[in-house]
Amino acid sequence: MTKSDKPVTKERLLDAAHHLMLAKGFTATTVEQICTSAEVTKGCFFHYFKGKEDLARATLERVFEYKSRTLAEAPYRSLPDPLDRVYGYVDLVIEMSQSNIAQQGCLLGNFAMELSDTHEDMRVTCANFFMKWTESFQADLDQAKAQEAPEANFDTLSLAEHFIAVLEGAFILAKSRRDMKVVKESLLHFKGYLRSLFGK
Repeated sequence: MTKSDKPVTKERLLDAAHHLMLAKGFTATTVEQICTSAEVTKGCFFHYFKGKEDLARATLERVFEYKSRTLAEAPYRSLPDPLDRVYGYVDLVIEMSQSNIAQQGCLLGNFAMELSDTHEDMRVTCANFFMKWTESFQADLDQAKAQEAPEANFDTLSLAEHFIAVLEGAFILAKSRRDMKVVKESLLHFKGYLRSLFGK
């Protein structure tokens, strides 16, 4: 393996882990399966990662960074009205939820459900990513509330967490029914709830 091959090899391992752990879960996915899918040796695997949990954490970080960047660069971010940005955010998440890879669920939610009782480090990792996600959405909610509903008594942190709870719960229902329309419908209900809070 040449120096120029190394980034490609690491990306292949991350791609394989993402695909397999979404499809099979963390526990059922083995290092051997990841290496076979990525077409690399176990020696290459351990050159980059201490073990399967280390790879899972890196995969989760890459997915989170990609989605954060997608949201940050989306056209709705340039809207001057913070409430329009809130609605634009929800609309974009609805659009992203209907993609092919989204049908396998959310890697962060899957890991939180599967590993929180057995892998303390992964539980903390998932909790931290959920908090970053919450705070990101809360920032726009804070601005929208200050402009549109300054006297309202709803809490923006709790509201941002509620959005995540709706989305993650909808993914569970959608997987059980094999129908991603559940996610879209649930988020449209949430958007309606937002309209009732903000009055527009």
